[in-house]
Amino acid sequence: MRTQVAIVGAGPAGLLLSQLLAARGVESVVVETRSQDYVLARIRAGILEQSSVEALRAAGVAARLEVEALPHRGIYLQWPGERHHLDFVDLVGRRVFVYGQTEVTKDLVSAREQAGQELHYEVHDTAVHDIETDHPSVTFTDVAGAVRRIGARAVVGCDGSFGPCRQAVPDRIRRTWERTYPYAWLGVLADVAPSTDELIYAWHPEGFAMHSMRSEQVSRFYLQVPADEELAEWPDDRIWEALSTRLGEGVDWSLTSGPVTEKSVLPMRSRVTSPMRHGSLFLAGDAAHIVPPTGAKGLNLAIADVALLAPALADLVLSGDSRRADDYSPTALRRVWRCTHFSWWMTTMLHQSGDDFDAELQRSQLRWVADSRAGAAGLAENYTGLPLPL
Repeated sequence: MRTQVAIVGAGPAGLLLSQLLAARGVESVVVETRSQDYVLARIRAGILEQSSVEALRAAGVAARLEVEALPHRGIYLQWPGERHHLDFVDLVGRRVFVYGQTEVTKDLVSAREQAGQELHYEVHDTAVHDIETDHPSVTFTDVAGAVRRIGARAVVGCDGSFGPCRQAVPDRIRRTWERTYPYAWLGVLADVAPSTDELIYAWHPEGFAMHSMRSEQVSRFYLQVPADEELAEWPDDRIWEALSTRLGEGVDWSLTSGPVTEKSVLPMRSRVTSPMRHGSLFLAGDAAHIVPPTGAKGLNLAIADVALLAPALADLVLSGDSRRADDYSPTALRRVWRCTHFSWWMTTMLHQSGDDFDAELQRSQLRWVADSRAGAAGLAENYTGLPLPL
């Protein structure tokens, strides 16, 4: 096969990139190791920055989002006995939207299928070749067992943290910074209407808790647990008891429980890989960076990456102009490191770790954010996101 851009990974980053490239007259082929059913069912991040919504709108894939997304003006920041609302619109003039990654993926798959996008699911043995030339390629074994090759002008790795593309950057070139946190999140999905109108981030002596939502009928919760925690340790009754304690202690509020439909333990880590471009290979999304979910940055960073990358690839492929492609990695990494810092800051401020001295420092930080307009505005500016290069 021949195409202009070969994309490895059919998550939101890869699919949105193919959508943006098509709008610029650039052909692409997308390959994905998982089945389409798996891709469409993945439950991931649910918060979109305002600039991410604008990017999806500009890409022509926001019709359902416009109707179903839940706009939020801010968040609640809490510790025992106190709950404070941070109004992002008042602070920085921007808001966020609750609309799950699963829904974004459905919208993108639908758009790409209607456009006749070439998508290959359930491939394996994927590898990239000749990335230090102008004629790289991707090889894979398709679902029928045939070995296939895609020749292209550029290859983009949107294949997550365990895919082959990041590892294809030579060791002499690739540098990785990584931080593993000593705790994890127990993520819970429940068929129950949210007990809050906006997200609650709660510091508690027993550990962090968060109340989020997926819709007006489905709630999402998170509990800080040890990094090696087993799901068997958390029957439903214990989950609801811990959530009620950590989210409700000392505030006039009650949590409504309901049927738990999904549980998972999510590791907490940060990782940044540099450069995000080597030769004809470009990295985007989780292939280049991982952030803990506390700052709601993972999906938004992926959208920012491909919004920056699509016009750069169009210039490179259609006219041979490499200037924006050359700038892609340093420009993207500036945003990545800003979001990595914010995610680290939110995580270390809200999660129980260390001794009583650390706990008092955390409470002091929380009070400053809640009581200082400058502190609240800093959180709001980072949480709602930086403008995108639309």
